[in-house]
Amino acid sequence: MKELSKYNIDIYGLEDKQYDYDMESGDAFFEELDQDLIEHGHFKTHVVLSKSATMIQLHFHTEGAVTLICDRSLEPFEEPIDSDERIILKFGDHNEELTEEIEIINRNTNRINVARYLFDFIALSLPTKKIHPSLRTDEDELDPEDDETEATLVYSSAKNEEEEPGEDQKIDPRWEALKKLKGE
Repeated sequence: MKELSKYNIDIYGLEDKQYDYDMESGDAFFEELDQDLIEHGHFKTHVVLSKSATMIQLHFHTEGAVTLICDRSLEPFEEPIDSDERIILKFGDHNEELTEEIEIINRNTNRINVARYLFDFIALSLPTKKIHPSLRTDEDELDPEDDETEATLVYSSAKNEEEEPGEDQKIDPRWEALKKLKGE
């Protein structure tokens, strides 16, 4: 827990202004966290803390690299990290996570530990497919937004013209009787 204590920020008694913190870590950071995603890596983070009477805004800029295992070849490789994220901590009566970016913390909190936020931001910046750079193709580099492949329509609530009875299709006599009652 000694490694994670580096990420403690004392907020008790801070004036309402902006503060800068620089943090750097390596393998010890990932070893102390209870996770199986990343074992090795190194990174530097610049944290800008803006405190006001009702909230704390934290802006994280992280650069570095982590060692991942390729999904295809099972060879280790270094994946660069460049993350720019923020989180807002509002003061309240209890601790609660409202959204991915906004949390409520108890107004009597003296210290916050940003290690969990840092790890989450690093993990979210990793690619879903872990492919060694020498094995990457143009297909692996495509963004999902740029993907213009044709999709197959599974269901549609719109009326299909082919289902409408035509002149050559015979209408069920039960429906004919109902139409007569309706006056058509």
